[in-house]
Amino acid sequence: MGDIGQFLPLILIFLVAYLFMIRPQMKRQKDEKRFAESLKKGDKIVTKSGLYGKVVDLNDKDGSCIVETMAGRLKFDRSAISMEMSKKLTTAKEK
Repeated sequence: MGDIGQFLPLILIFLVAYLFMIRPQMKRQKDEKRFAESLKKGDKIVTKSGLYGKVVDLNDKDGSCIVETMAGRLKFDRSAISMEMSKKLTTAKEK
């Protein structure tokens, strides 16, 4: 029991780090991946850089999509898309 008592603080530190840092990050990554896979043509989106547009075309081979903006059509990686605007509008109305 004495040997385990010496390692107990170290074990608790790893447990707390897992619960508060590693596990939420893994959940966030799963949610982002699920969101990127659920994109479809016609979705109004916002990129992580703050660019607003509408998804015009999706390419499943390389994971990219074509977004139409006021400046024209731009090609983005799906991981660069932050959120769909309809979801943002519904959360704003709920508040």
